Amino acid sequence: MRIVFVGAGDLTVETASLLIERGHEVVIIEADREKTEELSEQMDCSFLHGDGSKPHILDEAGPEHTDFLFCLTENDQHNIIAALVGRSLGFSKVILQIHDEDYLQICRELGLENTITPSKTIARYLADMVAGIDILELSSLIKGEARCMMIQINPETKGKVEEIELPDDARIICLYRDGKFMLPEPDSNLHVDDEVIILTHSKNLSELMTRFHPKQSEKNNHEGEE
Repeated sequence: MRIVFVGAGDLTVETASLLIERGHEVVIIEADREKTEELSEQMDCSFLHGDGSKPHILDEAGPEHTDFLFCLTENDQHNIIAALVGRSLGFSKVILQIHDEDYLQICRELGLENTITPSKTIARYLADMVAGIDILELSSLIKGEARCMMIQINPETKGKVEEIELPDDARIICLYRDGKFMLPEPDSNLHVDDEVIILTHSKNLSELMTRFHPKQSEKNNHEGEE
């Protein structure tokens, strides 16, 4: 796979190093020339010097040949702009880092669903460790062709759990409402903005993405035809 990173902070360096070790092609976009020159001597990947939120810089990174775009600078606004520009240029999968949770709702409204908040993720992990739960061990239980995906319920998809038509090998396993974990029953009502976790076979991901995230799927398909 080919992965492009915007920003050359610690998270980028650590993630990129692991991906390089696993044989993936990595490109890092960084505005600090000195940092770019320093890292280029340490890492076996490509570097682009420039502002990763600028269309011409991201376009130079080759969106049509890239599997993932990670926007991981330390500036939330910069990451949001880079993610929006990257999506408009046709990057198939865009993930951005947000530090200030006040921006999370804005990201949802903008359709930037693959948003990570490192401090929140680490905090949950540490709290789970104290409770005797090993999240890494739990994640290893999802093996083979099994995949989990999250959808956000909107006015068109709200209703009872049993009314949502899913493939035979797909199930709603839990949901989050206002940040609270819930285990739904077949007759449970799904509310607008509920975040629903679906366990499914990997072959169903494209179909489910098209059904529950149609705008993004249609955009990707349209760009693939051009």
